[in-house]
Amino acid sequence: MTTRIVGMTAADATRCEELETVLFPGDSPWSADAFRSELAGPHNRYFVARDEADTMLGYAGIALLGTGIGAESEVHTIGVDPVHQRRGLGALLLAALLREADDHGGPVFLEVRTDNEPAIALYRGTGFEIVGTRRNYYQPSGADAYTMRRPAARAEGQRS
Repeated sequence: MTTRIVGMTAADATRCEELETVLFPGDSPWSADAFRSELAGPHNRYFVARDEADTMLGYAGIALLGTGIGAESEVHTIGVDPVHQRRGLGALLLAALLREADDHGGPVFLEVRTDNEPAIALYRGTGFEIVGTRRNYYQPSGADAYTMRRPAARAEGQRS
């Protein structure tokens, strides 16, 4: 299967909402309007994974915050259609987010459910470390989240 990672458009928001409902039913899944709002933010970058038939298989988004020495990024979401999980799509989407973060500069943060071992392993494999726990972070389920951090990919002030 050939997969392309491309920029998300407002037309993708409805499919994102469908996937959110399947992936995060107990934790206030995002609506299509929430995705459209995120896309409108000038500091946000969102991507989708598409197969050769142009079907959206997953999505991911990141916020690029601050500038210069105060720059940092925050992964907002990554989701892959359950039918297509365990095929490396999450890793491809995360790689797209991390390229954006590396170009922006600074460390990258994210939250992940403490019971989501596959995601934790993926993040650890790309340099993230657990730096804290947020109790009852996900609502309404009350699930805890780890806060994870990946250091800046290069020294401040260096641009490629």
